[in-house]
Order: sequence, then structure tokens, then C-alpha cells
Amino acid sequence: MARVIVIGGGPAGMMAAGRAAECGADVVLLEKGPKLARKLMISGKGRGNITNTADLNEFIEAFAPNGKFLYGAFSRFFKDDLLDLLRRYGVQTKVERGGRVFPESDRAGDVADALERWMASSGVRIKTNFTAKSIAVADGRVAGVEVYGGRMSANAVVIATGGASYPKTGSTGDGYAMAREAGHTIIAPEPALSAMVTKEDWVKDLAGLSLKNVEASLLIGGGKPTKIASEFGEMLFTHFGISGPIILTLSRAARSYLKSGSVLVSIDLKPALSEEQLHAKLIRDFTQTRHFTNYLRGLLPRLLVDVFAYMTLIDPAKPVNTITSEERARIVRLLKDFRVTAIRLGPLEEAIVTAGGVPISEIDPKTMMSKLVDGLFFAGEVIDIDAETGGFNLQAAFSTGCVAGEAAARSASDVT
Repeated sequence: MARVIVIGGGPAGMMAAGRAAECGADVVLLEKGPKLARKLMISGKGRGNITNTADLNEFIEAFAPNGKFLYGAFSRFFKDDLLDLLRRYGVQTKVERGGRVFPESDRAGDVADALERWMASSGVRIKTNFTAKSIAVADGRVAGVEVYGGRMSANAVVIATGGASYPKTGSTGDGYAMAREAGHTIIAPEPALSAMVTKEDWVKDLAGLSLKNVEASLLIGGGKPTKIASEFGEMLFTHFGISGPIILTLSRAARSYLKSGSVLVSIDLKPALSEEQLHAKLIRDFTQTRHFTNYLRGLLPRLLVDVFAYMTLIDPAKPVNTITSEERARIVRLLKDFRVTAIRLGPLEEAIVTAGGVPISEIDPKTMMSKLVDGLFFAGEVIDIDAETGGFNLQAAFSTGCVAGEAAARSASDVT
């Protein structure tokens, strides 16, 4: 029987292994850690945002500029196929804001367990705590996998080792080294979805503050800066800067600009109200005699009050009925344009997704097979594909894994 070895026990590797076994291959899954799906287990804050209800074109756009590479994979195995598979193995799902799809149980572990049951029923042999060193190649074709203590022969190999973020989950960039040794070039890994480090010292005073239903925009250039992207939703302050869903998404657009300088992040704290409406509200409210900071406590989250008051240059003890029209304008401006200066992305090790990896120009998009080595396939984050948040990246892992597994089984059978 044709043998396929899959390296990496994350979503892409599990999908590749299960599909290759369904197609009749003798499949061995090698995972260097003690258990499978460790990164999947922490996705969506442990709830498992596995895919999105967006249509195909929206998925492709989410992966820009490399999205077109995924047309083939998404056409072969897409969101409905994934949900059908999970339902067969006991996982019901639900849809939340932004089309994000989660297991009904809010447990990413249920998704991992379902995939393990599927692999077991398909006959996949799983070896945990088992490290692959390199790919054995003979005459331009895969011959097996070099492991500590010898070689495991194989007719096809799938590298699904993930990226280089969250190394404690096993994503330590091993696949890049294997691909490079097999002849591939590697686009230097860097953070794709990441927190941002800011210049302002006062952000540490806001650490832990979560802002919901705000709009954050990226601004570049001096004088009157240009808005290049904006997102609505939730964000949070950390001890070094800003993070949260909308900041992670904006970090993809900010990445190239941060390589040569800083970018401004403008936060609209009251996006449901126009400047005119805010002016009218303040005029009504400022007939009161209470102090400015006491008023702000009813308008803003507690942690934000002191910083906001400082930035308005208004005496915190000033009665609001004595605030001038000029001061009122400053308050409105700050409510609609509360700025921080991003100077770099957070460390790669803490990024949600890795950008870079094996170039898409070196992979056949129809099969995920290497264009340089017959019988060598890639799936998931090891490929230079990354998208915004919302379940897109996990769907790409499942889709490329399925396509790679099926093609690997076919390729392996062709040489036996």
C-alpha cells in the first residue's frame, strides 16, 4: 500500500492525514509534541473560530494579495464541507458577529476531538512526541522522512508544520528548514495578525481596558494624514500598546508601513454619534455643576477617564458648566479621534498568524505539491498565505490540508 507521511498535527496536518487515508493510502502522522491540535485549542480564545460564512470572493479578498492561490483549494473543500464533516463526528456549530463560526459548545477541543475520531476511523496512525528532521529526496522525488534514529520511507510527504508564532504550541518554524533543505526558497517569516507596540507611555496605565463597539483607523503621512484602513468592533490596551480583534486585522495593513516608520491609530470612541450630535449632547449636559472628571466617568470607561482628561488640557476639577466652547470642541475632537502612535508590531512569537514561508510560486495550487520535488506537498500556515481574523486562516488550513492529502494519496499510489 502507498505510504503518505504527514508532518505536523495541527488543523492542516490532521485534515491532510484524514483525507489521504480516506483515499486509500497508508498514512502516518508525525507530531513532535505530546498531543495534536495545540494551536487549534487556543484559537478564538479557546472557543475555536473555525471558519466564516463569507462567500468565496470575500475569502479570496481576505487573503490579499495571495488570495487567488486558494481558489483551487476552496473549490475542492470549503466551509460547508468542513461543517458537514464536523457534524458527522458530533460537532454542531453556530454563527456569531462578522460571520464567525464556532462550535456550539464554545470548546475548540471538541473540533480537535472530532478530527481525531475521523482520522481513527480512516486508519491514520498517529505518532506523538516524534520529531522529523528533514525530507529524504532521491532523483527529484520524495523518498521518505529522516527522523532521529533512521529514515521512514514514504511515497509522498505533506509538510503541515505551521508557522513560527506561539512556539509553545509546536509552531517553531521546522517546516521552513525542511522546505529550504529540499530546495525551496523561504520568504522570511514575520507577524501577520499581531498586537501593536505604541510610543505613548500612558498606554500602560490603560492595560487591560477593553473597548467595544469602537472604530479604529490607520493613518499615514504628516500634516493631514491619509486613512488607509479602518475596522469596527472590539480592541484592548496592553502594557505595551494595543491589541484585540480590530487591531489584529489592522496590523496586516500596517505591517509594510511600520517597516519604515510609525503609523497613527485613530480611535473613534463614539462612532454611533456624529460630531454635531456630540456637541449637542455636551451642551445639554454641561448645564450641570459637577467636576469634569466626574462627568467623564459617566461617558467613558473608568480606566480611560484620567488619560482622556489629561489629553484635553482641561482642569479635572473644573465644573462642566464653566467649560468653554473651545474646550468643548477639544473634547468632541478627542472622542472622535483618540490617537496612539504605533511604532512596530508585537513579537513574531506572540502573533496569531505568521506571514511568509514557502512561496506560492513554488507550489501547484491545484494539488499543493511542490514544483521542485515530486511527491512533496505543503498545507496550512507553512505556505505564504495569511488573512484577516474571523476564521479565514483556519479554513485555509483545512482546505489546503484536504487538497494536499488527496493529492498525496494519488501521487503515492502512482509510484507503487
